[in-house]
Amino acid sequence: MKIPPLPFTVTDWANVPVTEHPGVTGKALWRTINIGDLRVRSIEYTPGYLADHWCDRGHVLYVLEGELDTELKDGRMFTLTPGMSYQVSDNGDAAHRSSTRTGAKLFVVD
Repeated sequence: MKIPPLPFTVTDWANVPVTEHPGVTGKALWRTINIGDLRVRSIEYTPGYLADHWCDRGHVLYVLEGELDTELKDGRMFTLTPGMSYQVSDNGDAAHRSSTRTGAKLFVVD
C-alpha cells in the first residue's frame, strides 16, 4: 500500500454514503473513500454476517466494536475484539474471509 499524494483531509464518516454488500448471510455496510489506488473504509457487519468470498487483497483492519472472526483458507481461525487489528499483504498465502456472530464495526485501509 502506498498513500498517494493528497492534501490534509478530514473525513466525517457520518456524511459518507453507505453501500450494502450482502454476504452468504447478513450484510456489510461500507462507507468508502477512494484516493487513487488507496481505499479507506468504515465497515459495519450485521450479526450473523459471513463473507461470500475469499479475499486475497492486502488490508490493515482495526476492530472498533463487536467481535470479528477471520478464517484463513488454510483453516486457521482468529477472533478479534475491539482494539485488535490484523495486517495482511496482497496476493499472499493468507486468503481470508470474515464472519461475526454478534456484529462488528471496523476501520479498514487497503
